[in-house]
Amino acid sequence: MKILLVKLSSLGDVVHALPVVQDILAALPGAHIDWVVEKSFTPVVALHPGVRRIIPCEIRRWRKSPLSAVTRQQWNAFKADLQQTDYDAVIDLQGLTKSAVVARLARLAPGGKRYALGNQTDGSGYEAPTRWVADVAISITPHIHAVQRSRELAAAALGYTLPSSLDFGLNQPDAHAGRAQAAIENIAIKKRVAFVHGTSRADKEWPLAHWTALGQRLNAVGWQIALPAGSAKEQATSQKIADALNASDGTHAIVWPLLPLDALTHELAQCGGVIGVDSGVSHIAVALDLPHVQLYNFDTAWRTGPDASSGRQVSVFAQPAPTVDAVWNAWLGCLEASNAGPALQTDGRAA
Repeated sequence: MKILLVKLSSLGDVVHALPVVQDILAALPGAHIDWVVEKSFTPVVALHPGVRRIIPCEIRRWRKSPLSAVTRQQWNAFKADLQQTDYDAVIDLQGLTKSAVVARLARLAPGGKRYALGNQTDGSGYEAPTRWVADVAISITPHIHAVQRSRELAAAALGYTLPSSLDFGLNQPDAHAGRAQAAIENIAIKKRVAFVHGTSRADKEWPLAHWTALGQRLNAVGWQIALPAGSAKEQATSQKIADALNASDGTHAIVWPLLPLDALTHELAQCGGVIGVDSGVSHIAVALDLPHVQLYNFDTAWRTGPDASSGRQVSVFAQPAPTVDAVWNAWLGCLEASNAGPALQTDGRAA
C-alpha cells in the first residue's frame, strides 16, 4: 500500500506527526510511506527510517513571490516530483489550505482516496478547503493533544486500531538514521544539559536571568550547559548565558554553532537531558526520549507538551513565567525517574 502524508510545517508540528509513521508500519508492515514537508524540515523527517521518500516543498517562500519565473519553475518541478507515484491513500495531517492544495495535486491509484480532518480541534489552525478537497473528512475529538490528533486521523483513514505505546521512530536502527542512532546509544554518558531558550515567539521565552540562575545550580552539581541556537539572534543570547556561567574558573557552558536540524538532533541525543521552552527543538528532545523539562508561559502544555506519565519528561506552566525553583525541582524529578542524575545532598550539592 502506498501512502502519502502531508504535514508541511512547522518544526514542532512535523515532529508531533512522526508517530504516525510507526503506527502505520505496525498495522501495515509492507506500507510504502512518502511525506511532503517544507524543505527546511526535511532533515528531521529523514531521520525516520520508515519514510521511503521525502518530497520537499517551499510554499512559505513561494507565497512571497507567486508570479516570479523562479517560483513558477520550482512549483512545476515540485508538482512533477509529487506526481511520480499513484497513492492508495493521501492523508492531510495539517488541515490548512496549503496542505489541501498539495493533497489535491497528488495522484491517486485506482480506488485511492484523500483523507483529511473534518473539524477544527482546540488551539489548532484549521481551514475549510482541507475538508472540501478530501474524499473522506474525519471528525476528531476537539480537545486533543497534537500528537494524538494526527495518530487518530491516520488510524481512522486506514482502518487500524492505535497501539497503546507511543514511538516517534527516531530510535530505530537504520543506516538512514545512522548519525542520530549512534548518538542515541550514548544518551546520558556526558553530564551535559541542553538549554533550548530560542523560540519563534517572544511571549514564549524564559527570562535570561532565570537561565543563568538555573545554569549555576546545574554547574554546582556537575552538569555542563550546552546552548543551541537557530539564528544569529538566538546565538547571541546563548553567548550571554555562557559568559555569565563561565565567569568563574572552568568551562561550565558551551555555545553550539548554528547547525542543520539533523546535526542538531545528533548533538541533542548525546546530552543527558534538555530543558527548553515550547519550541520545535524541545519537541525533538521529546521524540528522542531524553529527560526533559518543557517550559510554558501559557496553559497549552495539554496540547503540545510531553507525556508526563513516565516522569522522565514533564511540562512546567506558570504566569508570567515558571520560577527557577519550579524548573529545578521538575528537572530533579526527571532525573530520578530516569536514574540519570548525580546523587544529591539535601542542600542540592553533589554527594
